[in-house]
This record gives sequence, C-alpha cells and structure tokens, in this order.
Amino acid sequence: MTQLKPILSHLDPIIPSTPGKFKPDKFSAYSFHRLRFHPRLALWSFLSVIFILLFFCFSPPDGAAAAKRRSLQTTSYTIRVHLDSNWEVKARNSARPRSKTGFSVLVTGAAGFVGTHVSIALKRRGDGVIGLDNFNNYYDTGLKKARKALVDRAGVYVIEGDINDAVLLRKLFETVQFTHVMHLAAQAGVRYAMQNPNSYIHSNVNGFVSLLEACKNATLQPSIVWASSSSVYGLNSKVPFSEKDRTDQPASLYAATKKAGEEIAHTYNHIYGLSITGLRFFTVYGPWGRPDMAYFFFTKDILKGKEIKIFEGADHATVARDFTYVDDVVKGCLAALDTAKKSTGTGGKKKGAAQFRIYNLGNTSPVPVVKLVAILEKLLKVKAKKKVLPMPRNGDVLFTHANISLARKELGYKPTTDLETGLKKFVKWYLRYYVSKKKSAW
Repeated sequence: MTQLKPILSHLDPIIPSTPGKFKPDKFSAYSFHRLRFHPRLALWSFLSVIFILLFFCFSPPDGAAAAKRRSLQTTSYTIRVHLDSNWEVKARNSARPRSKTGFSVLVTGAAGFVGTHVSIALKRRGDGVIGLDNFNNYYDTGLKKARKALVDRAGVYVIEGDINDAVLLRKLFETVQFTHVMHLAAQAGVRYAMQNPNSYIHSNVNGFVSLLEACKNATLQPSIVWASSSSVYGLNSKVPFSEKDRTDQPASLYAATKKAGEEIAHTYNHIYGLSITGLRFFTVYGPWGRPDMAYFFFTKDILKGKEIKIFEGADHATVARDFTYVDDVVKGCLAALDTAKKSTGTGGKKKGAAQFRIYNLGNTSPVPVVKLVAILEKLLKVKAKKKVLPMPRNGDVLFTHANISLARKELGYKPTTDLETGLKKFVKWYLRYYVSKKKSAW
C-alpha cells in the first residue's frame, strides 16, 4: 500500500539535557584497558547496527500507525490528515459511479452545510463521490461529525484532510481519476474575518490555488465547479445584482478573498485550460445549516428567551437578504456540473480554450430581517425579545438581491422554496436535533 509522507519533518537532535565533560582524573592501566579496541566487540556492534537497519528497511508498514492522525507543521497552521489503512480501496469504491455515464466527483467541504447536501444528492442519483473536509473548529465540530454520519450512510467516503496539503491532493488524484470537482471548502463568515483574517487567506486563496494546482497537473483534468459568494458585489448599489455588474468594491475581507478566487480561477482557466464554473451563493439556509447564520442563532436565542439584535442602516434603512433554500442551491450545483464542458489541458499543458462561467444562485426575492424574525416567532410560537441597533462597520451590507436570469437560461435553475416554507423545514430539523436529541433524521 502506498504510504503518504509528511511535507515537513522535524527531528529533535538527540543530546543530553545537561551535557558534561569527560575528565579522567589520571591516566592508569585500568583506564587504558577500558579504552582498548576489542575486535570481537566491534564485530558484534557492527552486526547489531546492520540488523537494526535491515529491520526498519524491510518491516511492513504499521496499519495501525497509518490510521492515526498525521500532523504536518506549516508556517502558521497544522494540517491534519486522517487516513484509514485501506483508504485507497475505499476511495476508488466510493468514487465509482453506478453507470458509465455517471460522474466521479471530489467534493471539498463535504461535511459543511452545502457540501453535505450536495454529496448526498450526487450519490443518490448514481454518481461516484469522495468527500474531503478538515473539520476545523470555526463552529461546532459535533455538528460537522453528525453531517459526516449522514454522508457516510449515503455511501460517500469522506477523507479528513486539508486542501492545502499538496501531498494528500496529489495522492488522491493519483488514486482516483476524477471527472469533476465540486469545491465548497472555504472559510465562511463575514464578521469572523476581523478576528482571524489569516484563516481566510489560508482557506479561500491558498487552499483554492492548491486545489487548482492538483487539478491542472492531473493527466485527465477534471471540470471544476466552485462556490463564490454574493458578497463579491460588495458596495454595489445597483439591484438586482447581475453577473455583469462590477465586483471591485468588496466590503469585507471574506468578500475580497472570494473575488480573488474568481480572478485566480480565470487565470488557471486561461493558462491551463481548466473548465471552471463559479457559483455566487445568496444567503443559503435550511436543515443542517451553519450556526453562525442569523436565522440559526435567532432560533437558538428566541427559544432560550435571550435578546436578539436586529440591525438597521442609516436613517432606519431596512436590512434585507435574498434567502435561498439549500435544496434550490443543490439543484443549481448539480446543473452546473451537468452542463460543464471538459477541460482542455492535460498534465498542466493547455490544448485549447476552455469554458469559464459565473452564475448567481439566489431566490430573487429579498426579505427584510424583521420579517425573518416574525416568521420564526410564528413557527416557534415564542415572542422574540428584540433590540434594534445601527449596523456596525464589520463588512456586512444592507441588502442582497440576485438576478438569476442567466442561471435560469443556461442551467435551468428555478428556485421554488419561499422563506416561510424553508424556515418551517429548518425549525422542524432544529427542534429534532437540539431539543428532542433525535439526530438521525433530516
């Protein structure tokens, strides 16, 4: 079995903690006798060294050790990889589609909110799927593990690893010939960027480049679909937001990294012939969602009787979002995969122009946050304790509104879930998962 080797290795020198000096008090026949050369002792010492070297060279790899977590030290981060001893067999089986026309898809961020739903949808329709996720602690890792259990039951093998691990990616692409990559791994959240900006560069820029490098070096380059964000529209005041609108005024570091990702994607498309489709998600919500989203922590705080903060703009301007139900977004993701053309390069060499696309995936129906709260109050049968405050300068924008005409025309994308219907499904899941503790159902 092929073993993965660490990118960096740190070996501490074997030295005594308090080194001393050898000081014979006086030269004597006894001390000379101790220092004399013994041919028989030297021979046995030499044979012992040879035996030890042969033992390490020819002993089989320890399967238990291979299954343990591996830590790779980088400048600022620790990359953790958990691989089963027979991970290659599991990966090939999981990536095998049920039919000859099915896809073999790598889904990054497979234990994330959208990644979980996409992975299961792909597997259910017959595609081969492998998941990759680093299970970072940006929010509750227990929720991520519970999502992974769902993905496992669907028959998707999920590898615990980081997209910045070039060694892992290379071995994965050598093991499986992916036809498509659905790249959903990212550091999410607008406000958290003010606390930990490096995590956004690490995941959304460096990680994306690492993945693109693995894709362009593949003998058969996969087609790539990846998650951008409506945040790239930033301070744009023209509504609804169209893919043709300017996106050079990001309001947050998160938005800037997503915009950088779009430019990086274009570069790899132009130079290496990678087929790339970017999807700008608009406030995705639903069961198994992210705890850092407003609808999620509003639900939590309302049930606990805690005060919730509702922000407003200058002169009491309304804050509104184009809330998009997760099932609608999943349909858009699968449609993007289905309509993606093949990459034109091989092994890093471009052979012709390749497809490059950007689409909005929204609900095209912005809803004020105060209405979101009113719907939650109705569904939870609890009156919220509200406190209205001016919007802080943390990178959030007043409103989002998607123009989805291009996605409707080219992907057949048509969202069908209104906010109240989607929140009803979310609340039902939330009460079952957090209140009744029955975590097995959707």
